[in-house]
Amino acid sequence: MTDRVGEISAFLESGGWGGAERLPLAGDASFRRYERLVGGAQPALLMDAPPPEENVGAYARVARHLLGMGFSAPEILAEDLAHGLLVIEDFGDETYTIRLNAGGDEIALYETAIDLLIALHRHPIAASIDLGSYDEGAFLKEAALLVDWYLPATQNTAPGSEANETYLTLWRQLLPLIGEAPPTLTLRDYHVDNLMWLADRKGVRRCGLLDFQDAVIGPPAYDLVSLLLDARRDVPEALIATMTDRYLAGFLGIEKADFARACAILSVQRNCKILGIFTRLCVRDAKPIYLAHIPRVWRWIARDIEHPALAELKAWFERYIPASARSIPPIRPAA
Repeated sequence: MTDRVGEISAFLESGGWGGAERLPLAGDASFRRYERLVGGAQPALLMDAPPPEENVGAYARVARHLLGMGFSAPEILAEDLAHGLLVIEDFGDETYTIRLNAGGDEIALYETAIDLLIALHRHPIAASIDLGSYDEGAFLKEAALLVDWYLPATQNTAPGSEANETYLTLWRQLLPLIGEAPPTLTLRDYHVDNLMWLADRKGVRRCGLLDFQDAVIGPPAYDLVSLLLDARRDVPEALIATMTDRYLAGFLGIEKADFARACAILSVQRNCKILGIFTRLCVRDAKPIYLAHIPRVWRWIARDIEHPALAELKAWFERYIPASARSIPPIRPAA
């Protein structure tokens, strides 16, 4: 820890923020830590993302790519990639979540977020950044978090190998059904906690982007699902339908039924991943706060697994995780 304190102090001094007041900000589900820097060269945030758990190089690269396309990602003001340190532009405190909770215009906020996705997915260089692809390996690894973490925590035993393999086989069969829409830059955590409202900017630049270091090249429906079928917020069905139609209006060549199937598959897969992640945060990282969202995550799964394309996976759930077993993992004291 002492070495880390010295690394941060030297980094801030070299960038012109050595004399800044450092105000800790609330943490998130990652190993990253943020501080607001007041009184330095300009208002900014320190991102402390210690390697190897975090990769600030990926964050900086995606941020610059988004900025180059005209979107509101934080500018990188100083960097020490080897030590996992960045000083980034400070967007303030008004996340979409805070604005919505304060009575902000829900429709206007979501319209801006949808319009940003349209602009991103239509941008000619969106997929030109050198990132990993959201391929079968990544898809299955995420889906497996359900059986790796959630099931053992709620059923006190790991599922048998046959159940595991059947589960992954069903996902292998579903992946091709997502379709062949041109892949795009997929931010992967595009939801209200990671969007900032920047009232002094215009158009889609009013929507500030955060937490995109895990971006990949993937299906365009993924970030739409992340936004509208949000693990952290109940989004009204009418709003989901309206915003999906708004997105589709930007891509007249997309077949609506095919897109609905892709959204259903990605929604269930993403929410299976989230069940595993929220459980892991509790069991491994002693962060039980996210367990409160698990009933909502199950509601999204129950909603979208009704799509005919997911009938066999629905039967798997009814056998191995029936409705009566879809519980919140218990919080156990540390050993």
